[in-house]
Amino acid sequence: MKTDFSIASLGPCLINSPLNTGLFTSDDERVLFYNRLDDFDAVKDEDGRLLTVELAGPRRKIFFDPARTRAALVTCGGLCPGINDVIRSVTMTLFYRYGVREILGIRYGLRGLNPAYGEIPVRLTPDYVKDITHIGGSILSTSRGPQEASVMVDYLEAQKINILFCVGGDGTMRAAEKLTAEITRRKASIAVIGIPKTIDNDLGLIEKSFGFDTAIEKTVEAVRSAHVEAKGAFNGVGLVKIMGRLSGYITATAALAQGDANFVLIPEVPFDLEGDRGFLRCLEDRIRARGHAVILVAEGAGQELMKKENDAQKTDASGNIRLHDIGLFLKNAIERHFRENHLEINLKYIEPSYMIRSVPANASDSIYCSSLGQYSVHAAMAGKTDLLVALRKNDYVHLPLSAATSGKKIDPQGNPWLRVLEMTGQPAQMRNR
Repeated sequence: MKTDFSIASLGPCLINSPLNTGLFTSDDERVLFYNRLDDFDAVKDEDGRLLTVELAGPRRKIFFDPARTRAALVTCGGLCPGINDVIRSVTMTLFYRYGVREILGIRYGLRGLNPAYGEIPVRLTPDYVKDITHIGGSILSTSRGPQEASVMVDYLEAQKINILFCVGGDGTMRAAEKLTAEITRRKASIAVIGIPKTIDNDLGLIEKSFGFDTAIEKTVEAVRSAHVEAKGAFNGVGLVKIMGRLSGYITATAALAQGDANFVLIPEVPFDLEGDRGFLRCLEDRIRARGHAVILVAEGAGQELMKKENDAQKTDASGNIRLHDIGLFLKNAIERHFRENHLEINLKYIEPSYMIRSVPANASDSIYCSSLGQYSVHAAMAGKTDLLVALRKNDYVHLPLSAATSGKKIDPQGNPWLRVLEMTGQPAQMRNR
């Protein structure tokens, strides 16, 4: 468990903030990391003090002179609802609140910071970004994969960029850490600020990632359609494959939001396919009893069922493990099982992932993205670096970039998963042992 939440700074802040608000935040304002009594007293920092994190917000004194500041923003990794909202918020806050006029949008992710690709940055202005929240995806486009830190810092220095905002997941945050290390080695005054993005909501220490609320809203539409299809046919089965490589947050939350799912399969809860207590037998029992079923499966679920001996583990450009397709695997297994048992079914398979990723943010996510953008700009102008802005316990706080690690999972013994079991009625364990 990480206990060092100190935030790096480029130097003393000597410039009066141009903000006309009286609500400034001090570096001494901190919030408790835990709110449960057991955790509150059990975990302390390296000096034996209660674990706290720095509160985000505008500072009375800032490090960068707005008239001489040049900022850039880059979006990386997969698409997610709300990216354009973040771009707009950062641009508007820099331009109108701080008076920064030089704002660049880096094209196609980190490759845009490598001159070898020849990507020309766009100039971000209020006119350029005013209507982009109605558009899905990223107006700057994205890419996966790292670039050499030294090459990227060369580019930042050549472009006289003082602040770089990095929007992305844990891979992007690791790249931002390497950038910061190279900048520190050169003793350059460039702030690197991370804005965490993962539609799966699986980043540790972060309460909620942007795009998650929109993903749930759109996933519920797919689940509702699957339920209509299942009830509209004899022994109908609606199978919906949902995003979630390492965790089942979208799948489980959509099940709770909609209420029509009968089986929810997530990476955190392994299941057997065959056997008296396996998933297929449970599904057969449900069909015989009720005449229809709706199944939600996260893309990372059941991977062990598809592994073959001597399978080499493959990764994508971002270093993510390439998953086997549990959706098609399950569809074929269900159809084969019922065919062999001479029981007619009508199965409809729905995979809405790319439709969900590419839609504009809903109102809830738009508000969240706007806040993340504003707080990120406040941190950057104060000369803070090597940090990300995060929501914890209803407070926006600063966390070191190293805190943005994926792997947050649903606890099979926790309340959210127990509520899923209560709502679906599925067995707590579909295992033969």
